[in-house]
Amino acid sequence: MMKAFDTQQDLSGATVVLRAALNAPFEHGTVSNTFRLLESLATIETLLQQRARVVILGHIGREPELSLKPVWEEMKKHTSFSITFVDDLLGGKAEQAVRALKDGAAVMLENVRSVPGEKKNDPEVGARLASYGDVFVNDAFADSHRTHASIVGIPKHIPGFAGPNFMKEYEGIFPARTPTSPSLAIIGGAKFETKQPLILRLLETYDRLFIGGALANDFLAAKGYEVGTSLVSRSPDIQTLLDNEKLMFPADVVVSCPDGKMTTRACDAVLPNETILDVGPASVKALALHVAEARTILWNGPLGYFEGGYKDATESLAKLVAESGAVSIIGGGDTVSAIHDLNIADRFTHVSTAGGAMLQFITDGTLPGIEALK
Repeated sequence: MMKAFDTQQDLSGATVVLRAALNAPFEHGTVSNTFRLLESLATIETLLQQRARVVILGHIGREPELSLKPVWEEMKKHTSFSITFVDDLLGGKAEQAVRALKDGAAVMLENVRSVPGEKKNDPEVGARLASYGDVFVNDAFADSHRTHASIVGIPKHIPGFAGPNFMKEYEGIFPARTPTSPSLAIIGGAKFETKQPLILRLLETYDRLFIGGALANDFLAAKGYEVGTSLVSRSPDIQTLLDNEKLMFPADVVVSCPDGKMTTRACDAVLPNETILDVGPASVKALALHVAEARTILWNGPLGYFEGGYKDATESLAKLVAESGAVSIIGGGDTVSAIHDLNIADRFTHVSTAGGAMLQFITDGTLPGIEALK
C-alpha cells in the first residue's frame, strides 16, 4: 500500500531526498509559468519548517545539457528559506553539498537527466541518489509514469513515500476513473497511437467522448472527409471506432487559407489546400449542451493549435466547464495554461500539473512511481 509522508513530524537531523516536479515551461531562458514550481515549493517549505535537510531532485526539458539553475533562480524569488544550487548530480560537489546541509536548509542538484543512467533506470544511479538521504519523498506525480532511476530506483534503497502534491494529484484524478453519469470526456492534442488505450478506456466508462485538436483530424480523415494540409496521423485502428455512438467530433472547423486568411467551414467542406487549426463555434455550441447536463467532466488537451495562438475554442470551453457546476478534472499543459490565462483555475474541482501521467493513470489505475512506493 502506498503511504503518504507525514510532513508535520519533527524532521530535525533527517535528510529527505525529494523528487519534485520542476519541469516548468521556458521562454527566452526564463520560467514562463510558475504554477508547477510554486506547488513544489510549498512542499519544500513545509519540510524546511519541520527542520528537515532537503535534497531536491528534478528534471528540465528533454536535453541532458539543460540546467535547473533558472528554475532555482525563479524559486528563490518566492521564498525566504535557504535553498542553494549545485551544478552537479553524482560527483564530489553534490556529495559535499549534501553533507554540508544544516537542519532547515535545502540544496537543489542538477538536472537528473544530465546522466544517461537516469532514463535507463541504472541501478547504480538509483543507489547513489538514495545514499544522499534517510527517506525518499516522491512529490512528482507528473513524472511518475516514467520508469526512471529518480522515480523507481531510489525507493529500492531507502523508505519511500508520496508527497503532498503527489497525493493531491492521486486523489484529484482518481474520480475520473469512475465518473458519475451523465459524464463527458474531452480529449485533444495529437497522435491517435498514443491516445488509443485511453480512448478505449473512456468509451467504456463515459457517456460521451468529444475528440478535438489534431486528434480530431485523424477521425475526420478516417470518415473520408478532406483535411487538406492539416496535421494527421492515419491509423487503421480508428475505423473500428467510427460507429461508436458515444463519440463526438467537430461539426465545423477554423481553417487557414492559402492567402493567409482564416475562415470557418463545415467539416465536409474543407479544401485540399487548407489547414485545420481550431474547432469552430458551432461545435463549441453543440458541446455546450453536453457540458451543461454533465455531472462529471474530464478534459485533457486543447481543442486547436493552441501553441500557435488558436485559442478561441479552448478558452470558450474552459469558461463553459467552469460555469457548469460539474465535478471537473482538467489536465494537460496547454489546457491548464488557458485556465490560468483566464484566471479561473479555482472554479474547477481539480487542475492537474500532470499530462501523460494523468492519462496513463486514468487508463491503467496505477503508474510506475505508484508501484515503487508500495
